[in-house]
Amino acid sequence: PRYRPDWASLDARPLPAWFDRAKVGVFVHWGVFSVPAWGSEWFWWHWQGRHDAAYERFVRRRFPPGTTYADFAPRFTAHDFQPRQWAQLFQRAGARYVVLTTKHHEGFTNWGSPVSWNWNSVDTGPHRDLVGELGEALRESNLRYGLYHSLMEWFNPLYLADKQSDFKTQIFVSKKTMPELYDLVLKYKPDLIWSDGDWEAPDSYWNSTSFLAWLYNDSPVKDTVVVNDRWGRGCSCRHGGFYNCADKYRPGTLPDHKWEMCSSLDRLSWGYRSNMSLAEVMDEMSMIEELVQTVSLGGNYLLNVGATKEGVIVPIFQERLLALGRWLDTNGEAIYESQPWRVQMENTTDTVWYTSKGPVVFAIFLLWPRDSVLHLSSPIPSPGTRVTLLGFAGTLEWQKQPGKGMLVTLPYMLPSPLPPQSGWAVKLEGVK
Repeated sequence: PRYRPDWASLDARPLPAWFDRAKVGVFVHWGVFSVPAWGSEWFWWHWQGRHDAAYERFVRRRFPPGTTYADFAPRFTAHDFQPRQWAQLFQRAGARYVVLTTKHHEGFTNWGSPVSWNWNSVDTGPHRDLVGELGEALRESNLRYGLYHSLMEWFNPLYLADKQSDFKTQIFVSKKTMPELYDLVLKYKPDLIWSDGDWEAPDSYWNSTSFLAWLYNDSPVKDTVVVNDRWGRGCSCRHGGFYNCADKYRPGTLPDHKWEMCSSLDRLSWGYRSNMSLAEVMDEMSMIEELVQTVSLGGNYLLNVGATKEGVIVPIFQERLLALGRWLDTNGEAIYESQPWRVQMENTTDTVWYTSKGPVVFAIFLLWPRDSVLHLSSPIPSPGTRVTLLGFAGTLEWQKQPGKGMLVTLPYMLPSPLPPQSGWAVKLEGVK
C-alpha cells in the first residue's frame, strides 16, 4: 500500500527490522563549529544570537577584529580526515550504524549542496565531499549510514523572513530545506535520516509529511530507510519512525514504541571542544551502564563524538570507543538482536538488567557481587536450567533461592589492585 502524506498513514509504516537489531550506533558532530571548538556546537548562536559575554570575549581574544562566523569556514580544513580510519574505529567500537551531521543549525553543509552556495565543504574549507567520502568508507566496512540534518538555520535570511511571517510563508522550506533533503537521499541513499531543528515551526510548515510519503513510497531507500521523530513542533515522541523524545532521554520503564537514546562522550557538548578536560568525558562504566539500561528497555544506544576541524577523533574518544567495542566483543550476544524480557531490571542487592533472545535470558550485572554469588529473583529455574558467563568457559553452579529466583555461583576472580571491568552477562537457558 502507498503511504499518504498524513501522520495516521506514515506512523503505521513498520520500522525496518535492521534498526532494532543493530542496538549500537556512533554519532559524529562535525562542522564549522569545530573551528572555534569552544563552548559547544551552538557557538554561533551563543556568540551572535544571544550575545553571550563569554563567547564575545573568546572571539575578541583569539581572532582578529571584525571576525565573522563565515571567516571560520576556510579554517575548517579536514586536512587529517581519513574516512577509512573512522570506519575502522567505529566498527571496532561495535557500532552497527553511524550518523554524521550533514548540516547543523549553522547551515553549513558537509557536501556540495547546490542550494548552499559557498557555504558548503566543497566550495570552501576542506574542498571535499565529506558526506560522500565517509559513506563510501562505512559501506566498505559493512556499517549502515545515517545522516543528521537540521531543518532550520539560525541566521538564514529566508528562514528569518518565514519566521517573521509566523511561518505563513515557506520560502526557506522550498528553496533550501527540502531541496537539500531530497538531494541527500538521492545522492547518498542513507539508511537513516536523523532530523533535528524542528521545534520552532509546525510540521505543516516543514512539509514533513509529504517528504516522508515520498521517502517511504518512491525514494531509492523506501524499504530500508529509518527516520526519527523530529519533524515539527510537537512531533517528538509522537510521530515519525523511532522516537528520540529528547537528548539523553531515559524512559525509566519499557516504552511501547521503538526508541533511541543519544548520548555524548563529552558530557558538556556534542561538538569537539579544545578545552575539554578528562573529568568531563564519560568513563567506561557510565558508558556501559547507559548502553545496558537502554537496550534492556528496548532502545538503541547512539554514542556521540565530536571531531576536530582537521578531521581527527581525539585519542581519548578513540580509547572510550575501543573500550566499548572490547566489552561488546565479549558481551554482544546479550545486546545485539536482543529483545526486552518480561522483567527489565531488578533492584535486589545488586542491580541486574535483563535482555532476551527467544527462550534464552541474559542477566547483566554492573558490579561484581562481594561473595561472588549473584542473586537473581526474577528468573524461574527448572531442573534443566543451564547457566554460563559470557567470556568464560564452562557452566556455572546455581541453586534455587528460598522463596523465588536463583543463586548463581560466579567464577573465582583473582584479587587485583585494578578495578575490574564494568558489566558481565550471565546466560540463562531453561528458565521462565
